[in-house]
Amino acid sequence: MVRSGMESVAIIGGGQIGLAMAAVFADSGFRVDIVETSDEVRSAAAGRLEEYFGEMRNAGLAQGELDSALESIRLLAELPGSSGESALAIEAGPESASAKRAIFEALRSWGGPDLVIASTSSAIPVSRIVLQPKDRTHCLVAHCANPPTLIRVIEIVPAAETFELAADIAAELLERAGFKPVRLGREIEGFAFNRLQSALLREAYRLVDDGIADVEGIDRLVSEGLGPRWALAGPFETADLNTPGGIASHAERLGPAYKRIGEEIGERRAGWSTELVAMVERQRRAAVGEDDLALRARWRRQQLARILTIKRSADGAWSELRRNR
Repeated sequence: MVRSGMESVAIIGGGQIGLAMAAVFADSGFRVDIVETSDEVRSAAAGRLEEYFGEMRNAGLAQGELDSALESIRLLAELPGSSGESALAIEAGPESASAKRAIFEALRSWGGPDLVIASTSSAIPVSRIVLQPKDRTHCLVAHCANPPTLIRVIEIVPAAETFELAADIAAELLERAGFKPVRLGREIEGFAFNRLQSALLREAYRLVDDGIADVEGIDRLVSEGLGPRWALAGPFETADLNTPGGIASHAERLGPAYKRIGEEIGERRAGWSTELVAMVERQRRAAVGEDDLALRARWRRQQLARILTIKRSADGAWSELRRNR
């Protein structure tokens, strides 16, 4: 049986991601053990944790008081004698399959077969970390965006052998800590976050390589165009709100052109089938009904105005920082 309902997590690794995850959990009322073998890293950890708490407070994300959160964190050189009430262990070590494998083996020995273990790996799936399929039942990836103190979306990526209950517990604890879990159906290279990110970056490189636009121009198209819209709505909702008739109409109007673009660069499955578009439309209508599309579009315009005001202020702050350095 998998343990659940506990309020304690163990985080292995005191680097940027490990400490940021610890800050989020501690701020939410969890007890946190951070295990870091480097004396130098442990010595610097308190100052970095205070910095991360400050970032969360400035963003309006902090839920508790700094002193209380810091008191709930223990910095250890090695795993404690017992896993105690820890329902979740988070591996935040180097992005190396062998390094992560050693940490997972130590955690399995320490916590027993019922301890849920999550890796913060950006690209290495559980099947490459835990080599024996029978040992993967309580193992998964919890890939966070960087910095996790501020960007709270996190991918839950199970192996084929991962128990659904183990993924349930990881998702529940992460959600209670303030994260927004997205559960993937199966392992896939790069997971979902990096596949979306890499698609845009690959095309950006191609456009520069082909002399279509320079680096500054590409960055401007994203930061001044796609970025502000995507801060409020993802690609499906953006298409849904941008086109009269919603996302099905968008697919009908622009799908053929997008298919040609994909095929031009050798993509497989560049087109969208009628069945796929219908499934996407059903999911969009479940999220925002047809009667609310106009209202949602108006909301987006209103909030976009606010975002652009903040962005102009941020651009001004950068100019001032450069002048005063």
